[in-house]
Amino acid sequence: MNGKLYVVGTPIGNLSDFSPRAIETLKSVDFIAAEDTRVTLKLLNKFHIKTPMISYHEHNMRERGDIICTKIKEGENCALVSDAGMPAVSDPGEQLVMQCAERGIEVNVVPGPTAMASALAISGLPTGRFTFEGFLSMNKKNRRDHLLSLHDEHRTMIFYEAPHKLRATLRDMTQAFGGNRRVSIVRELTKIHEEVIRTTLEEAYNKYKDDFIKGEIVIVIEGAPNKEEKEISLEDAVSFALELIEGGAKPSEAAKRASEFSGHKKGEIYKAII
Repeated sequence: MNGKLYVVGTPIGNLSDFSPRAIETLKSVDFIAAEDTRVTLKLLNKFHIKTPMISYHEHNMRERGDIICTKIKEGENCALVSDAGMPAVSDPGEQLVMQCAERGIEVNVVPGPTAMASALAISGLPTGRFTFEGFLSMNKKNRRDHLLSLHDEHRTMIFYEAPHKLRATLRDMTQAFGGNRRVSIVRELTKIHEEVIRTTLEEAYNKYKDDFIKGEIVIVIEGAPNKEEKEISLEDAVSFALELIEGGAKPSEAAKRASEFSGHKKGEIYKAII
């Protein structure tokens, strides 16, 4: 009988965020596939977990993925963890989940903290629709091409970035999106020095082009304005109201509907049409 793969979210900074279910899962499985066994060992020691580990990261994921899948097919249960956050999201674990899916291995999730969702929630930018772009390429041309492809993206955009690359990334983002685009730089989530820096891309670049910022970073950028949603003038709103009146609507009702259509105040429109 096949075993199962459990995708287990781990804390992104504060160990108190590790759930009881996650602890129980790591204790009960036969082995743990860890991105960096040295990092995961600290977590295991904190919660007195003695389960054996196998390393699984971007440099050995093809070979280890086959080994892990074989062990699961033989009946063992495996928990997949990353150094921090949800495995398989901008993470080599993506490949292991795909391999399990291809081989008919059941995959269960034990949710945990996620840096992108946490950063979005406190960014102060629109959260209804967003796109997660992960880490940008180290290659300068690829990085700029990626950003330019998002120039007209209307959704809020979320990126992960390393501190030493922040200056170059903010420069490229400013060139791609314009300096006035709003941005929230979220650093050290759930840690003592957690901080949200809400500013514009140009101001952020000017601030950090010479200063080094420490800690894990999530960059949240507002989407481009919708070009199809052009501002409606008061004159156009009044014209719309007059057309409604010609069609038999009362001035008050026409002003109300024109207000809903245009965003201008009902009183302004009503005053103009009478």
